[in-house]
Amino acid sequence: MNTTWAPAEQPDSFAFDDESEAEIVNVLKKYPEERKASAVMPLLYVAQRQMGRVTGSAWIPLAAMDDIARRLEMAPIRVYEVASFYTMFNTKPIGRYHLQVCTTTPCWLRGSDAVTEACRKATGIHHFGETSADGLFTLTEVECLGACANAPILQVDDDYYEDMDGPRTEALIADLRAGRKPEAGPTNNRMCSAPEGGRKTLLETSASSSDQK
Repeated sequence: MNTTWAPAEQPDSFAFDDESEAEIVNVLKKYPEERKASAVMPLLYVAQRQMGRVTGSAWIPLAAMDDIARRLEMAPIRVYEVASFYTMFNTKPIGRYHLQVCTTTPCWLRGSDAVTEACRKATGIHHFGETSADGLFTLTEVECLGACANAPILQVDDDYYEDMDGPRTEALIADLRAGRKPEAGPTNNRMCSAPEGGRKTLLETSASSSDQK
């Protein structure tokens, strides 16, 4: 079997811990027994989160995929196909923090090149797909993250940092390096996807019914 998408060095075994087992119980409740194979993606997430929690590198070894296949009564290749297709699943070890830069059109127009360069400068990484020498950061190029109104987006692990630019990216990475993880969301003080600087329309409050009489 060709597994070029997976590293040659793999752990000999994998076992879900108590925290993961509790998650799995809740996941499987959502699916009929005869359709439990539909739980493959949630279980891959459970395995990836456990690896991140236990080892500091959130990825999914083949032994975990094999265990998932056994639990869901699937052919292992079907689990491999899912894990290797979606970019949100890491099939190789990554750094402690996964820096995922969206470079599709809305983010590119809003400055994703500056975000990418700031990531490289702050981590010492030269190319997408690499991990920094200190093992803290892996830099990945991703497709649209679905938050175009707040472009450009830098996803760190499962969190979106929005309205990024070069200096804010460097500051974020400095915080992460120091063991601090800032609150996710817009980094320019706007509320969610509201216009930067506040409302631009409907600035006047409507007259009350009594004033209109």
